[in-house]
Amino acid sequence: MPSSPSPSPSSSSSRGALHLTVTADTLVAADFTPRTGRRPPGPYRRLLAVPGARAFTAGNLIARLPMGMFSVSAVVMIAGTRGSYALAGAVTATGMAASALAAPWVARLVDRHGQARVAVPATAVAVLGSLALVLCVRRGAPDWTLFAAYAATATTPNTGGMSRARWAHLLKGDATALHTANSFEQAADELCFMLGPVLAAFLCSALFPEAGTLTGAALLLTGVLLFAAQRSTEPPARPRPSARSPLRAPGIPSLLAVCLAMGGVFGAMEIVTLAFADARGHGTAAGVVLALQAAGSCAAGLLYGTLKPAGPAGSRLPWCVAAMTALLTLPLLAAALTGSLPVLAGTLLAAGMATAPTMVTTMTLVQQRTPEGRLNEGMTLAVTGLLGGIACGSAVGGWTVEHVSATAGYGVPVTAAAVALLFSLVPSGPSNRSRDSRPHH
Repeated sequence: MPSSPSPSPSSSSSRGALHLTVTADTLVAADFTPRTGRRPPGPYRRLLAVPGARAFTAGNLIARLPMGMFSVSAVVMIAGTRGSYALAGAVTATGMAASALAAPWVARLVDRHGQARVAVPATAVAVLGSLALVLCVRRGAPDWTLFAAYAATATTPNTGGMSRARWAHLLKGDATALHTANSFEQAADELCFMLGPVLAAFLCSALFPEAGTLTGAALLLTGVLLFAAQRSTEPPARPRPSARSPLRAPGIPSLLAVCLAMGGVFGAMEIVTLAFADARGHGTAAGVVLALQAAGSCAAGLLYGTLKPAGPAGSRLPWCVAAMTALLTLPLLAAALTGSLPVLAGTLLAAGMATAPTMVTTMTLVQQRTPEGRLNEGMTLAVTGLLGGIACGSAVGGWTVEHVSATAGYGVPVTAAAVALLFSLVPSGPSNRSRDSRPHH
């Protein structure tokens, strides 16, 4: 029997798992070698693989969930015991106004003295305010005590802003990873504001009226303590920042105007949808309809984080806001042409898909334009702008619903988005030397 020739490179696979040695008519050997190549991890797995990231993210998510619970819990608790939605709305509006004043001040202290040193005592004051509110409601205290107690919760730190500041510190110089982190944080915001009201309403109705507020306070304190304990990922404090105030930084005022207008979108959409559903006898379904909008935004945010957007964020923002404006016309058309709540729900799901990319791009620009050492303050100012816009949007949307119609009310979010588009086109001026605008290494 003739001997087999030695194998040649062409007679075996250099990449596959199965290596064959073949003669002209005989199969001599089969070498089963396992593949060594592995599918590379996705962007979110790489993000959470950063040392310490999972620990501070877990604490932050626990602390952030109550942000969607407190307002609903307070309204249900006060209206249920005092029999006045007007009083409940006035108390929560006062708390929102107090937050707009206190939040930038708390954020400035965070930048100067560190997250753990400021966030924990600020949270303790806010939790005591929530407990005082529960006691005042439970004991039948005068109405003015409700306003004072709820105003004390304004010291609640901006947990989302602190988390974004940690990502900016950990991922300095990696614009792609920071984009994924911002997308993740925006999706987390949407998820918490989608689940928070549902959880609050369930607790207040299934247990007792104060259950939502008490649970929210416990989650907030627990989450902030866990978050603050992760000192290895905390950005360094800047006791005496030399940089100017973010309000004076080029490009920041126009971004805050964009945030104010976008807050008007969210505030108007909520109250108009509640009125639209109630007018058709489906008031209990309004929460589900609004949750669909948040779900669309959450899904779009996660998807947006896996992409590598082209061009600078300043050039992308007008396109994102333009897409948001266009999609917001869908609920208006659905309400005007069909009057169907299920159809409206579908259009809100679609409209929500433009929210997260717009907010991610906006927060990226805030990070880039905020002066060194004042990042928490800059991002908290953006959140304050959103809160102010929500209050204005709620007021304008409510007036439109009462004096015109719920259907016409859907024109308010479209108008607010168009105003945001105009502000997004304002030139930003000379760029800052911020932590994210440095050359990448």
